[in-house]
This record gives sequence, structure tokens and C-alpha cells, in this order.
Amino acid sequence: MLFGLWASHLSAEKKRSDSRRDILERVEDVTERVSSELQNHLGKLQGLAASAALDGNDLQSFYTEARRLKADNPLWHTVELADPSGAQVLNLLRPLGRDLGPSAERSSFAKVVQTLQPAVSGIGPIGPVSGLQLVALRVPVVRDDQLRFVLSVAFEPKSISAILRDADVPAGWIGGVVDARGNLVARTLDEGFTIGSPASETSREAVTRAPGGFYRGKTLEGVDVEVAYQLLPHTDGWSVHFGISSELLDAPVEKSQYLLAGGGILSLVLAGVLSIVVARDIAQRRHYERTRATLMLQASEEHRAMALEAAALGTWRWNAEDDRLEVCARAAELLGLPKLAPSGEISAWQHRHLQGAVHPDDRLRVDEAVRQCLQGDRPIEIEFRTVRRDESVHWVRLIGRCQRIEEDGPELLQGVIADIDHRKQADARHNALLRRLAQAQEDERRHIARELHDQVGQTVTGLAFGLKGLEQGLEQARGAKPLIERVHWLRNLTAEIGRDLHRVAANLRPTALDDLGLEKALRTYASEWSERYGVSVDIQSIGSDGRLPAETETVIYRIVQEALTNVLKHASASFVSILLERKTDRLRIIIEDNGRGFDTAGILGENAAGHANGIPHLGLSGIRERLSLIGGSVMIESSPGAGTSLYVQVPIPQNQQRSDS
Repeated sequence: MLFGLWASHLSAEKKRSDSRRDILERVEDVTERVSSELQNHLGKLQGLAASAALDGNDLQSFYTEARRLKADNPLWHTVELADPSGAQVLNLLRPLGRDLGPSAERSSFAKVVQTLQPAVSGIGPIGPVSGLQLVALRVPVVRDDQLRFVLSVAFEPKSISAILRDADVPAGWIGGVVDARGNLVARTLDEGFTIGSPASETSREAVTRAPGGFYRGKTLEGVDVEVAYQLLPHTDGWSVHFGISSELLDAPVEKSQYLLAGGGILSLVLAGVLSIVVARDIAQRRHYERTRATLMLQASEEHRAMALEAAALGTWRWNAEDDRLEVCARAAELLGLPKLAPSGEISAWQHRHLQGAVHPDDRLRVDEAVRQCLQGDRPIEIEFRTVRRDESVHWVRLIGRCQRIEEDGPELLQGVIADIDHRKQADARHNALLRRLAQAQEDERRHIARELHDQVGQTVTGLAFGLKGLEQGLEQARGAKPLIERVHWLRNLTAEIGRDLHRVAANLRPTALDDLGLEKALRTYASEWSERYGVSVDIQSIGSDGRLPAETETVIYRIVQEALTNVLKHASASFVSILLERKTDRLRIIIEDNGRGFDTAGILGENAAGHANGIPHLGLSGIRERLSLIGGSVMIESSPGAGTSLYVQVPIPQNQQRSDS
């Protein structure tokens, strides 16, 4: 009886633990979704902050662009542009040119001015005109490394409330999102009367103690609850809370405790009679289970060791408290660690020995991964280079996670390490082959272009001069007017052929790219393309105008060619904007059109006809393939009727920049 009641108590405890785990998982899920929602709005706002209209203080164009973006985001109440002093320059709630007051909610505004980083404000009071409580998102507008403006958007937190509702919490659960000032942004209960009001005192105290965990407190309605919470990243103190009634959570455990106490008394009476009989049997069973568990543990360890040996993996463990690093022989070989005493150099490995084994260019990444793992953000999964004792460089992959065996025990990082040097070498050979193929293609294009220009072009020019001489000779003969007209027609045809040859040669390999550089070559190509197809093209350049590596210039030129071809084929646009923004270590290219746009979700998969869910492929695979050769990336934003924006970013290693010689 006592055993059965104890099992019932354990079951109740497990049910409570499962409920706590479920609520913690729900908090993590909602935290991720709310963070993603806020980052989505900030990403759009940062894209607007990069508008070319702000380069020249063209507020009319920026006002139009901001209104278009606001129309695509129904939850945006207004878009505001203010100078660093806080004076509003533009607000979509007022016509352009009106006298505007200072920007509201100055704490987040001041943070953007001081740090030049995006900021998220708290929930604001009810507006006297709009009747809404809004959240302000702010990003800096930086030009030439100087803060020009602070761009803000005030949006209704309905999407955050929708995330809470979509969490599908069971009955009795209470959820909410709290801003950095401790005010409710969204709530699952009585939302209309509590949004903007202070959250419970216990929730605010819990956030100040730790970035996540559990606490007990009371709801605004006075209900005792146990709450799981977690801070939202990149929000300066926002947090997500989900609670379950303490009565609902503890009732099964309390009931089992009462039953256990009553049954315990009765069981003690029975135990006095049966203890002598069952004691020996229990002892034998425990001995058997202990022996069996020991044998199973030994077998499990042997199987684990065999599996690691078969997979050529090494194991490692690092005690962060006393800085003790433990690795197996395979891991020590892969990391190139110094030998241990007595024949070696040191008595025990430490974290500094691991740092010394990592290639200098990869140490910051490895240290950051270890730091994030210790903070509980994410497990370690990183690829880096090691420098072994013979000075050879090898690639390895480190996988692990942080755990605490005891509640007050030290933090342990442990995992496995694998040799990926052969794969990295194969990848390097593959990329080198692709680069050589691309270079060979460009060389062949250059050769063909020169042949067309120097050989065929000269032949066509000679033909034109010959026809001109023939025409002049016929003009002196009588009755040759029909022949003169025919020769004149042939001269015009020859001139047209010459122009076509020049255009084909320029498309194959523009001489301006080799002679004048990327920017001037793009301006020449855009001018000819605009004149030929009747689509206006505007090119703006920000930053240094020095020459880039030849391979980088070629890749960017081909990407712009492909983008303009896509605009012509699919966008039905009348205007294209191209922005080249060059900084010390990277180059960003933004290509925008005012065409019909499309649903970006359709480019995730292609059908058998070579289209992505009925949408043209847009040449993105070719663009991504070209960018992969120089370590670049591409992102596309579009929506039906709102045009398309292509964001390309390319790193520029300092040791590969060319001079304008």
C-alpha cells in the first residue's frame, strides 16, 4: 500500500514537472516568435533607413517611399523621421512641410543617438487622438559614419497579442508580454483593460534577478500562480511570462501527500509484521539490480567507446569553474595539444591550451561560441582550424553543450570533436575549380569580344568604306540610280551590323570594366540599357571609389546584368534604383524597382517547369552561385504590387583591394 501511494505521489510530482516543462517550452516558443516579429519590423525599418532618398535629403521621395512601406504593414500607425536633437522632420500623420513637435518617448530615442543601434521602446499611453497604445521601434540613419536622423515607427502590438493567442495554451494558463518598464504589452486574459498597466511586482522583481526561470506570485486578479519567464533578446528588457494556477499545479501533489501520510501510518502497522519477511528479499533484489545496473553501465561505456573509435571522433570536457580541460587521445591529437607530464610539458590541460591550438584567425569565433554556450543561449557547433605541433593547419568540427550535473555544481562543457580536414580540402578544391571555370569563361568572353572588335569589326569597317567608294563611283555613271540606292541600303545595313557587333562585344566583356572600374562600367551599361529599353535607371555610389579585386568587380557586374534582365522580363517596371555602398571591409549593392513584385514565398521551391510555384525563377540560383565564389550573400524582398528589392553584400578583405593605378 505504501509503495502504491508513493508511486502515486511520484506520478503526481512527474505530472507537475511535465507541466512546468511544458510551460517553459511554451515560453521559449513564444519568445522566439515575438523576437522574430520584432526583428522583422526592425529589418524593414533598417531597409527604409538605407533609402537613397535620405542621401540627398530628398524628403518628398522619402515621404512617398515611407507611405508605400506603411501601406504594406497595416499595424504601422505612423513613420517618423527626427534629427539627433529630437525635433521631428517628417511624420506620416501630418503633410510634409508642417511644423512638427519633438519626438515622444525619449529614452529609446536617446539610446539610438548614444549607441547608433536599433532600440525598442515600451508600450506607450493611450493616444489622445488615436485612442491606441503603441510601441516605438527606432533605428539610426547613418551617412558617412555620422548620425543624420533617427527613423521610428509606431506600431500596434496586435501581432504580439496574436502570437499569445496562437500559443493555444490550456485552460488555467495565463500568459503575457512585459516591456522593459514593467508594463504589459499583451496578455491572454482581459487584454483590453490591462494593456499598458504595470505587471505584477513579483514578475518585475524576477526579471531583475535573472534572464529566465521560474517564480511564484499573484496575477492582477489575485490568483496564486507559478510562472515561467524569459527575456526577449535585443529588446532592452522585454520579457515573456506564462503562468499556471498554483492550485491547479499543486492539487494532485497535495492530494497524494495526504494519501501518502494516511497510508504511511497504516503501512507502518503492517510493516512491523512483514518487515522481517520482506527485508531479506528486498536486500537481494537491490543487490541484483545494483549488479545488473553496473554491468549495463559497463556495457554501455564499452559500446560508446567502440562507436567513438569507429567514427574517428574525440571526446572533450571542460570544467569552467576550475579551468580543467579533459580530452581523450584522439581529441588531443586533433587539437594538437601539448603533451602531459611526466614526459610532456604540463601537468593538466587548461582553456588557454585550447586557445593556443586554435588558428589565430578563428579564436574570436571559438571564444564567442564558448561564451554563448556558458550563458545558456545555444549549444556549441562550430568549425575552425587548428595549428598542430608541426605547424600544419587542419580543420575540425567541435560539437558540445553546457550542463550542470548538480544544482550548485560547476558548469561543464562537453561534447565531441571530428576531423573534417578532408572535406574542407575537397570544398576548397571545388571552389577553386569553380573560380577557375568562371575565370576561364571571362577570359573566353574577353577573347571573343576582342576578336569581334578587332577582326570582324575591322572587316565590317573595311566593307563600309568599300561600299562608300563604290557609291561615289556609281554617282559619276549615268543610269546607275537604282544601283546607288541599293549600295546606300547596303551601307546602312553594314553600319547596323557594326553597331550590333559593338553591342555584342560589350555584353561579352565590357572594356570599361577593365579600363575604368566597376562604377563607371555599370553607369555605361545602365545608360545603354535604359536607352534601349526605355526604363529609367539611377545609380548612386557611397564610400570609397578605389578599385576592387578583378574577380569581385566581374561578379558584381554580372549580377547587375542579371538583375536588370529580370526586371525587363518579369517586373514591368518604369524605374530601377541601384545603390553601391562601400565600406572598409564590405560592399553592399541594393537594386530596387517599382514593378509589379511577387510573393517571395514562391521562390523557396521550383516546379518541374523550371519555375518556383508558378513564379519565374528570377536567376537567383545563378546569382547565389556567383556570390558563393567570393563569400557574398543575397537577400530578396518583394510583395505583389510593391516592387522588388535585391540586397547583395560582398566582403572585401583588406589584403585584396586594388589601387587605381
